[in-house]
Amino acid sequence: MIKSMNKLLSLKDMELKAAQFRAASRTIVFTNGCFDILHAGHVSYLAAAAGLGDVLVLGLNSDLSVKKIKGDKRPVISQAHRARVVAALQMVDHVVLFDEPDPETLIRAVCPDVLVKGADWSEDAIAGAGFVRAGGGQVVRIDLEPGISTTSIIRRIGALYYGAGS
Repeated sequence: MIKSMNKLLSLKDMELKAAQFRAASRTIVFTNGCFDILHAGHVSYLAAAAGLGDVLVLGLNSDLSVKKIKGDKRPVISQAHRARVVAALQMVDHVVLFDEPDPETLIRAVCPDVLVKGADWSEDAIAGAGFVRAGGGQVVRIDLEPGISTTSIIRRIGALYYGAGS
């Protein structure tokens, strides 16, 4: 078994782990996303998030969840493969898949000290922000690397291989 796959936990197992981390006074950082076609912007973002605490928990949108929020053509990469890739990143401690369009249920189970999203999200639109702040935690918005996104990569591939003149 791939060592990083031990990082992939069910909601129930993550809830138990989070309780252990809190009992050990470890700062839990939570972020979430689709991470479809992992790129340098994702890596920078996750490194910054990990630097905000002791344990980084990544909520990964399942294939069903991605389709709900991004449409039928996404994800490009299956949840099993996306989970393997993000779990292999050193800065990610645990990965939990979720089927809902937002990670509110997962956030409530983890009770993170720090909730992280990209600065492209307004704080009032971040799922779980009110819950985390009410529990004494903080919400941090991280600047994204300009000019790089999964959508822009997909568009570039499409233009290069299927655009005019092909």
